[in-house]
Amino acid sequence: MAPSSSTWQVDLFTASESFIGVNYGTIADNLPPAASTASLLASTSIGKLRLYEPQPDLVSALAAAGSGISLLLGVPNSDVPTLAASPAAAAAWAAANIPATVPVSAISVGNELLSSGDPTLATQLLPAMQNLLAALPSGASAAPKISTVHSMAVLASSDPPSSGAFHADLAATLDPVLEFLNQNGAPFMINPYPYFAYASDTRAETLAFCLFQPNPGRVDAGSGLTYLNMFDAQLDAVRAALDAKGYGGLDIVIAETGWPYKGDAGEAGATPENARAYNGNLVAHLKAGTGTPRTPGKSVDTYLFALYDEDLKPGAASERSFGLYKADLTPNYDIGLAKGSNGTSTSGQIGVITPAPPQVTTQPGMGLTPTGFCVTTGALPGSTQQVQQSSSCYAPVGAGSRRAHAGVRQLVWFGVLLGMAIVAAK
Repeated sequence: MAPSSSTWQVDLFTASESFIGVNYGTIADNLPPAASTASLLASTSIGKLRLYEPQPDLVSALAAAGSGISLLLGVPNSDVPTLAASPAAAAAWAAANIPATVPVSAISVGNELLSSGDPTLATQLLPAMQNLLAALPSGASAAPKISTVHSMAVLASSDPPSSGAFHADLAATLDPVLEFLNQNGAPFMINPYPYFAYASDTRAETLAFCLFQPNPGRVDAGSGLTYLNMFDAQLDAVRAALDAKGYGGLDIVIAETGWPYKGDAGEAGATPENARAYNGNLVAHLKAGTGTPRTPGKSVDTYLFALYDEDLKPGAASERSFGLYKADLTPNYDIGLAKGSNGTSTSGQIGVITPAPPQVTTQPGMGLTPTGFCVTTGALPGSTQQVQQSSSCYAPVGAGSRRAHAGVRQLVWFGVLLGMAIVAAK
Protein backbone atom coordinates (compact mmCIF):
# COMPACT_ATOMS: atom_id res chain seq x y z
CA MET A 1 0.00 0.00 0.00
CA ALA A 2 1.44 3.38 -0.99
CA PRO A 3 1.94 5.90 1.80
CA SER A 4 -1.06 8.13 2.31
CA SER A 5 -0.95 11.83 1.63
CA SER A 6 -0.82 12.55 5.34
CA THR A 7 2.27 10.36 5.66
CA TRP A 8 4.23 12.88 3.62
CA GLN A 9 3.23 15.78 5.86
CA VAL A 10 6.43 15.72 7.89
CA ASP A 11 8.47 18.54 9.30
CA LEU A 12 11.58 18.54 7.12
CA PHE A 13 13.15 21.56 8.76
CA THR A 14 15.46 19.76 11.15
CA ALA A 15 16.40 17.21 8.50
CA SER A 16 17.07 19.85 5.89
CA GLU A 17 18.72 22.61 7.91
CA SER A 18 22.10 21.05 7.08
CA PHE A 19 23.15 21.30 3.46
CA ILE A 20 25.87 18.68 3.90
CA GLY A 21 25.06 15.14 2.86
CA VAL A 22 27.04 11.97 2.33
CA ASN A 23 26.83 9.03 -0.08
CA TYR A 24 26.39 5.49 1.22
CA GLY A 25 28.04 3.10 -1.21
CA THR A 26 27.65 -0.64 -0.75
CA ILE A 27 30.27 -2.28 -2.98
CA ALA A 28 31.92 -3.75 0.10
CA ASP A 29 31.84 -6.82 2.32
CA ASN A 30 32.82 -5.15 5.60
CA LEU A 31 30.21 -2.44 6.12
CA PRO A 32 29.21 -1.81 9.75
CA PRO A 33 25.79 -2.92 11.02
CA ALA A 34 22.96 -0.56 10.14
CA ALA A 35 22.49 0.48 13.77
CA SER A 36 26.16 1.46 14.02
CA THR A 37 25.92 3.55 10.86
CA ALA A 38 22.80 5.28 12.17
CA SER A 39 24.58 6.10 15.44
CA LEU A 40 27.60 7.41 13.57
CA LEU A 41 25.46 9.71 11.41
CA ALA A 42 23.57 10.95 14.45
CA SER A 43 26.90 11.97 16.02
CA THR A 44 27.76 14.21 13.07
CA SER A 45 26.41 17.39 11.52
CA ILE A 46 25.55 15.46 8.34
CA GLY A 47 21.90 16.11 7.58
CA LYS A 48 21.36 14.17 4.37
CA LEU A 49 22.14 10.66 3.15
CA ARG A 50 22.18 9.45 -0.43
CA LEU A 51 21.28 5.80 -1.02
CA TYR A 52 21.91 4.33 -4.46
CA GLU A 53 19.24 1.70 -3.88
CA PRO A 54 16.72 1.02 -1.11
CA GLN A 55 18.30 -0.03 2.20
CA PRO A 56 15.41 -1.08 4.48
CA ASP A 57 17.64 -2.09 7.42
CA LEU A 58 19.49 1.20 7.40
CA VAL A 59 16.28 3.21 7.04
CA SER A 60 14.80 1.41 10.03
CA ALA A 61 17.94 2.09 12.05
CA LEU A 62 17.87 5.77 11.14
CA ALA A 63 14.26 6.01 12.27
CA ALA A 64 14.99 4.20 15.52
CA ALA A 65 17.96 6.46 16.23
CA GLY A 66 15.90 9.61 15.68
CA SER A 67 18.76 10.94 13.57
CA GLY A 68 16.77 13.58 11.68
CA ILE A 69 18.54 12.47 8.51
CA SER A 70 16.69 13.02 5.23
CA LEU A 71 17.24 10.73 2.26
CA LEU A 72 18.09 11.12 -1.38
CA LEU A 73 16.81 7.72 -2.44
CA GLY A 74 18.05 6.08 -5.60
CA VAL A 75 16.31 3.87 -8.12
CA PRO A 76 18.98 1.46 -9.41
CA ASN A 77 19.69 1.69 -13.12
CA SER A 78 18.56 -1.92 -13.48
CA ASP A 79 15.05 -0.98 -12.25
CA VAL A 80 14.53 1.89 -14.69
CA PRO A 81 13.20 -0.22 -17.62
CA THR A 82 10.57 -1.83 -15.38
CA LEU A 83 9.39 1.51 -13.99
CA ALA A 84 9.31 3.00 -17.48
CA ALA A 85 7.22 0.17 -18.89
CA SER A 86 4.54 0.00 -16.24
CA PRO A 87 2.79 2.59 -14.05
CA ALA A 88 1.73 -0.32 -11.83
CA ALA A 89 5.36 -1.37 -11.38
CA ALA A 90 6.28 2.20 -10.46
CA ALA A 91 3.47 2.29 -7.91
CA ALA A 92 4.64 -1.03 -6.47
CA TRP A 93 8.22 0.25 -6.24
CA ALA A 94 7.07 3.40 -4.45
CA ALA A 95 4.92 1.43 -2.00
CA ALA A 96 7.71 -1.01 -1.21
CA ASN A 97 10.67 1.35 -1.03
CA ILE A 98 9.68 4.89 -0.03
CA PRO A 99 9.74 4.89 3.76
CA ALA A 100 7.12 6.58 5.88
CA THR A 101 9.38 6.79 8.94
CA VAL A 102 12.26 8.82 7.49
CA PRO A 103 11.87 11.96 5.33
CA VAL A 104 12.79 11.54 1.67
CA SER A 105 13.67 14.85 0.04
CA ALA A 106 14.16 13.47 -3.46
CA ILE A 107 14.34 10.28 -5.51
CA SER A 108 16.99 9.85 -8.17
CA VAL A 109 15.77 7.67 -11.02
CA GLY A 110 19.04 6.04 -12.03
CA ASN A 111 22.59 7.33 -11.78
CA GLU A 112 24.38 8.91 -14.76
CA LEU A 113 22.10 7.17 -17.28
CA LEU A 114 22.67 9.66 -20.10
CA SER A 115 26.40 8.93 -20.10
CA SER A 116 26.14 5.23 -19.27
CA GLY A 117 26.81 4.07 -22.83
CA ASP A 118 23.40 2.39 -22.98
CA PRO A 119 21.08 4.40 -25.26
CA THR A 120 18.09 2.23 -24.34
CA LEU A 121 18.33 3.37 -20.73
CA ALA A 122 18.43 7.00 -21.83
CA THR A 123 15.14 6.71 -23.70
CA GLN A 124 13.46 5.04 -20.73
CA LEU A 125 14.54 7.66 -18.20
CA LEU A 126 11.71 10.15 -18.65
CA PRO A 127 8.88 7.54 -18.71
CA ALA A 128 10.27 6.03 -15.51
CA MET A 129 10.36 9.47 -13.85
CA GLN A 130 6.83 10.23 -15.00
CA ASN A 131 5.44 6.92 -13.76
CA LEU A 132 7.14 7.28 -10.40
CA LEU A 133 5.83 10.82 -9.97
CA ALA A 134 2.32 9.58 -10.75
CA ALA A 135 2.73 6.93 -8.04
CA LEU A 136 3.19 9.55 -5.32
CA PRO A 137 0.18 10.83 -3.39
CA SER A 138 -1.42 13.74 -5.21
CA GLY A 139 -1.39 17.04 -3.35
CA ALA A 140 1.24 16.01 -0.80
CA SER A 141 3.31 19.15 -0.27
CA ALA A 142 6.24 17.25 1.26
CA ALA A 143 6.33 14.43 -1.29
CA PRO A 144 9.80 13.65 -2.65
CA LYS A 145 11.00 15.44 -5.74
CA ILE A 146 11.66 13.12 -8.69
CA SER A 147 14.96 13.72 -10.47
CA THR A 148 17.99 11.89 -11.83
CA VAL A 149 21.77 12.26 -11.40
CA HIS A 150 24.14 13.22 -14.22
CA SER A 151 27.88 13.05 -14.66
CA MET A 152 29.79 16.13 -15.80
CA ALA A 153 30.17 14.37 -19.15
CA VAL A 154 26.74 15.74 -20.17
CA LEU A 155 28.54 19.03 -20.76
CA ALA A 156 30.09 19.65 -24.17
CA SER A 157 31.69 22.90 -23.01
CA SER A 158 32.71 24.18 -19.59
CA ASP A 159 35.83 26.26 -20.20
CA PRO A 160 35.38 29.01 -19.25
CA PRO A 161 32.36 28.46 -16.97
CA SER A 162 30.28 31.04 -18.85
CA SER A 163 30.51 28.86 -21.96
CA GLY A 164 28.85 25.91 -20.21
CA ALA A 165 26.65 23.95 -22.62
CA PHE A 166 25.17 20.49 -22.83
CA HIS A 167 26.06 18.07 -25.61
CA ALA A 168 23.76 18.76 -28.57
CA ASP A 169 23.45 15.02 -29.18
CA LEU A 170 21.74 14.65 -25.80
CA ALA A 171 18.99 17.16 -26.55
CA ALA A 172 16.38 14.56 -27.54
CA THR A 173 16.57 12.90 -24.12
CA LEU A 174 17.88 15.68 -21.87
CA ASP A 175 15.55 18.51 -22.91
CA PRO A 176 12.34 16.66 -21.93
CA VAL A 177 13.96 15.74 -18.60
CA LEU A 178 14.80 19.39 -17.96
CA GLU A 179 11.21 20.38 -18.72
CA PHE A 180 9.99 17.65 -16.35
CA LEU A 181 12.21 19.02 -13.57
CA ASN A 182 11.02 22.55 -14.28
CA GLN A 183 7.34 21.64 -14.20
CA ASN A 184 7.67 19.74 -10.94
CA GLY A 185 10.08 21.95 -9.02
CA ALA A 186 12.74 19.24 -8.89
CA PRO A 187 16.50 19.91 -8.82
CA PHE A 188 19.12 19.17 -11.45
CA MET A 189 21.61 16.73 -9.90
CA ILE A 190 25.25 16.50 -10.97
CA ASN A 191 28.51 14.77 -9.93
CA PRO A 192 31.53 17.14 -10.18
CA TYR A 193 34.99 15.96 -9.11
CA PRO A 194 37.75 18.60 -8.95
CA TYR A 195 40.10 15.71 -8.10
CA PHE A 196 40.14 14.80 -11.79
CA ALA A 197 41.05 18.38 -12.66
CA TYR A 198 44.26 17.94 -10.73
CA ALA A 199 44.80 14.44 -12.09
CA SER A 200 44.95 15.93 -15.60
CA ASP A 201 46.96 19.02 -14.66
CA THR A 202 49.32 18.39 -11.74
CA ARG A 203 50.73 21.87 -11.32
CA ALA A 204 50.93 23.26 -7.79
CA GLU A 205 48.64 26.16 -8.70
CA THR A 206 46.02 23.75 -10.00
CA LEU A 207 46.12 21.81 -6.74
CA ALA A 208 45.59 25.01 -4.77
CA PHE A 209 42.70 25.94 -7.09
CA CYS A 210 41.09 22.54 -6.54
CA LEU A 211 41.59 22.48 -2.76
CA PHE A 212 40.13 25.96 -2.03
CA GLN A 213 43.56 27.20 -1.05
CA PRO A 214 45.07 30.64 -1.74
CA ASN A 215 45.73 31.13 -5.45
CA PRO A 216 45.70 34.00 -7.98
CA GLY A 217 42.30 32.94 -9.31
CA ARG A 218 41.26 32.31 -12.89
CA VAL A 219 39.35 34.90 -14.89
CA ASP A 220 36.41 33.87 -17.04
CA ALA A 221 36.93 35.99 -20.15
CA GLY A 222 33.29 35.56 -21.13
CA SER A 223 31.79 36.91 -17.92
CA GLY A 224 34.67 38.83 -16.38
CA LEU A 225 34.17 36.86 -13.16
CA THR A 226 37.15 35.59 -11.19
CA TYR A 227 37.11 32.06 -9.83
CA LEU A 228 39.11 31.01 -6.78
CA ASN A 229 38.30 27.29 -6.83
CA MET A 230 37.40 24.55 -9.28
CA PHE A 231 34.21 23.54 -7.47
CA ASP A 232 32.62 26.94 -8.13
CA ALA A 233 33.86 26.87 -11.73
CA GLN A 234 32.27 23.47 -12.34
CA LEU A 235 29.03 24.47 -10.64
CA ASP A 236 28.76 27.69 -12.63
CA ALA A 237 29.47 25.84 -15.90
CA VAL A 238 26.40 23.72 -15.11
CA ARG A 239 24.41 26.85 -14.30
CA ALA A 240 25.45 28.40 -17.60
CA ALA A 241 24.35 25.28 -19.46
CA LEU A 242 20.97 25.38 -17.73
CA ASP A 243 20.62 29.09 -18.46
CA ALA A 244 21.35 28.45 -22.14
CA LYS A 245 18.47 25.97 -22.22
CA GLY A 246 16.12 28.40 -20.49
CA TYR A 247 16.11 26.60 -17.16
CA GLY A 248 18.21 28.94 -15.06
CA GLY A 249 15.63 28.74 -12.27
CA LEU A 250 16.32 25.08 -11.53
CA ASP A 251 18.04 24.34 -8.25
CA ILE A 252 21.23 22.30 -8.47
CA VAL A 253 22.15 19.49 -6.12
CA ILE A 254 25.71 18.17 -5.97
CA ALA A 255 24.94 14.46 -5.71
CA GLU A 256 28.59 13.36 -5.46
CA THR A 257 31.91 15.04 -4.91
CA GLY A 258 35.00 13.92 -3.06
CA TRP A 259 38.73 13.28 -3.03
CA PRO A 260 40.57 9.97 -2.47
CA TYR A 261 42.98 9.79 0.45
CA LYS A 262 45.05 7.01 -1.12
CA GLY A 263 45.98 5.91 -4.62
CA ASP A 264 48.42 3.95 -6.72
CA ALA A 265 51.89 5.30 -7.45
CA GLY A 266 50.72 7.06 -10.61
CA GLU A 267 47.66 8.71 -9.04
CA ALA A 268 48.75 12.25 -8.36
CA GLY A 269 47.30 13.99 -5.34
CA ALA A 270 45.55 11.03 -3.71
CA THR A 271 46.76 11.68 -0.16
CA PRO A 272 45.11 12.06 3.26
CA GLU A 273 46.27 15.68 3.42
CA ASN A 274 44.66 16.57 0.11
CA ALA A 275 41.46 14.66 0.86
CA ARG A 276 41.15 16.44 4.19
CA ALA A 277 41.88 19.78 2.56
CA TYR A 278 39.31 19.33 -0.21
CA ASN A 279 36.45 18.00 1.88
CA GLY A 280 37.17 20.20 4.88
CA ASN A 281 37.51 23.40 2.90
CA LEU A 282 34.48 22.50 0.78
CA VAL A 283 32.37 22.16 3.93
CA ALA A 284 33.73 25.47 5.22
CA HIS A 285 33.06 27.11 1.84
CA LEU A 286 29.47 25.89 1.81
CA LYS A 287 28.95 26.81 5.44
CA ALA A 288 30.10 30.37 4.72
CA GLY A 289 27.19 30.74 2.29
CA THR A 290 29.16 32.81 -0.22
CA GLY A 291 27.78 30.94 -3.21
CA THR A 292 29.60 31.13 -6.54
CA PRO A 293 30.70 34.09 -8.66
CA ARG A 294 27.69 33.57 -10.95
CA THR A 295 25.19 33.16 -8.09
CA PRO A 296 26.60 34.80 -4.94
CA GLY A 297 24.89 33.88 -1.70
CA LYS A 298 23.05 30.89 -3.19
CA SER A 299 23.62 27.69 -1.24
CA VAL A 300 23.68 24.25 -2.83
CA ASP A 301 22.99 20.91 -1.17
CA THR A 302 26.15 18.83 -1.48
CA TYR A 303 26.70 15.11 -0.88
CA LEU A 304 30.25 14.06 -0.07
CA PHE A 305 31.49 10.80 -1.52
CA ALA A 306 31.50 8.69 0.55
CA LEU A 307 30.66 7.60 4.08
CA TYR A 308 32.81 4.44 3.95
CA ASP A 309 35.46 2.94 1.73
CA GLU A 310 34.15 0.27 -0.65
CA ASP A 311 36.70 -2.53 -0.53
CA LEU A 312 35.24 -4.57 -3.40
CA LYS A 313 35.44 -1.87 -6.06
CA PRO A 314 37.76 -2.81 -8.92
CA GLY A 315 40.35 -0.61 -10.53
CA ALA A 316 42.93 1.73 -9.05
CA ALA A 317 43.50 2.04 -5.32
CA SER A 318 41.77 5.41 -5.29
CA GLU A 319 38.46 3.72 -6.16
CA ARG A 320 38.51 2.06 -2.74
CA SER A 321 39.74 5.13 -0.86
CA PHE A 322 37.05 7.81 -0.90
CA GLY A 323 35.59 6.99 2.53
CA LEU A 324 35.36 9.58 5.27
CA TYR A 325 35.21 6.73 7.78
CA LYS A 326 36.69 3.27 8.12
CA ALA A 327 34.56 0.18 8.65
CA ASP A 328 35.42 0.36 12.38
CA LEU A 329 33.69 3.80 12.45
CA THR A 330 36.89 5.78 13.01
CA PRO A 331 37.60 8.63 10.58
CA ASN A 332 40.17 8.25 7.84
CA TYR A 333 40.82 11.94 8.47
CA ASP A 334 38.98 14.65 10.38
CA ILE A 335 37.12 17.44 8.62
CA GLY A 336 35.15 18.58 11.64
CA LEU A 337 31.88 16.79 11.00
CA ALA A 338 31.45 15.63 14.59
CA LYS A 339 28.84 17.59 16.51
CA GLY A 340 30.23 19.94 19.11
CA SER A 341 29.02 19.95 22.68
CA ASN A 342 26.23 22.34 21.65
CA GLY A 343 25.18 20.11 18.75
CA THR A 344 26.65 22.29 16.04
CA SER A 345 29.25 21.48 13.44
CA THR A 346 32.89 22.25 14.02
CA SER A 347 33.56 22.29 10.28
CA GLY A 348 34.05 26.04 10.24
CA GLN A 349 37.24 25.56 12.24
CA ILE A 350 38.97 23.68 9.43
CA GLY A 351 40.06 26.82 7.62
CA VAL A 352 42.76 26.64 4.97
CA ILE A 353 44.87 23.50 5.09
CA THR A 354 48.35 23.15 3.69
CA PRO A 355 48.62 19.87 1.76
CA ALA A 356 51.60 17.62 1.35
CA PRO A 357 54.00 18.81 -1.40
CA PRO A 358 52.09 18.23 -4.67
CA GLN A 359 53.31 16.27 -7.63
CA VAL A 360 54.01 18.79 -10.39
CA THR A 361 54.81 16.53 -13.31
CA THR A 362 52.31 16.28 -16.12
CA GLN A 363 50.63 13.00 -16.88
CA PRO A 364 52.02 10.94 -19.78
CA GLY A 365 50.62 12.08 -23.09
CA MET A 366 49.15 15.29 -21.70
CA GLY A 367 51.79 17.58 -23.21
CA LEU A 368 51.69 21.13 -21.91
CA THR A 369 49.48 21.64 -18.90
CA PRO A 370 46.28 23.57 -19.60
CA THR A 371 45.91 27.15 -18.46
CA GLY A 372 42.13 27.37 -18.49
CA PHE A 373 39.47 25.65 -16.43
CA CYS A 374 38.98 22.49 -18.46
CA VAL A 375 40.33 20.46 -21.33
CA THR A 376 37.82 18.13 -22.96
CA THR A 377 38.39 15.32 -25.43
CA GLY A 378 36.93 11.90 -26.07
CA ALA A 379 33.71 10.34 -27.23
CA LEU A 380 30.34 11.95 -26.71
CA PRO A 381 28.32 10.62 -23.80
CA GLY A 382 25.95 7.88 -24.74
CA SER A 383 28.44 6.32 -27.12
CA THR A 384 29.18 2.66 -26.54
CA GLN A 385 32.80 3.30 -27.48
CA GLN A 386 34.78 3.71 -24.28
CA VAL A 387 37.27 6.40 -25.31
CA GLN A 388 39.43 7.88 -22.60
CA GLN A 389 38.38 11.43 -21.79
CA SER A 390 40.82 14.01 -20.47
CA SER A 391 39.29 16.93 -18.68
CA SER A 392 39.64 19.07 -15.64
CA CYS A 393 35.84 19.13 -15.41
CA TYR A 394 34.95 15.60 -16.48
CA ALA A 395 35.67 12.33 -14.73
CA PRO A 396 37.60 10.10 -17.14
CA VAL A 397 35.49 7.38 -18.72
CA GLY A 398 37.70 4.78 -17.08
CA ALA A 399 36.71 6.10 -13.69
CA GLY A 400 33.14 7.04 -14.49
CA SER A 401 30.95 7.40 -11.47
CA ARG A 402 32.67 6.72 -8.19
CA ARG A 403 29.89 4.19 -7.73
CA ALA A 404 30.57 2.24 -10.96
CA HIS A 405 29.49 -1.34 -10.40
CA ALA A 406 32.02 -4.13 -10.69
CA GLY A 407 29.69 -6.01 -13.00
CA VAL A 408 30.08 -3.41 -15.76
CA ARG A 409 33.84 -3.85 -15.88
CA GLN A 410 33.54 -7.59 -15.58
CA LEU A 411 31.28 -7.53 -18.64
CA VAL A 412 33.88 -5.55 -20.57
CA TRP A 413 36.60 -8.04 -19.66
CA PHE A 414 34.31 -10.92 -20.58
CA GLY A 415 33.90 -9.40 -24.03
CA VAL A 416 37.66 -8.99 -24.41
CA LEU A 417 38.34 -12.58 -23.37
CA LEU A 418 35.58 -13.90 -25.63
CA GLY A 419 37.04 -12.03 -28.56
CA MET A 420 40.50 -13.47 -27.84
CA ALA A 421 39.04 -16.96 -27.68
CA ILE A 422 37.29 -16.55 -31.02
CA VAL A 423 40.47 -15.33 -32.66
CA ALA A 424 42.48 -18.21 -31.17
CA ALA A 425 39.93 -20.73 -32.44
CA LYS A 426 40.25 -19.59 -36.05
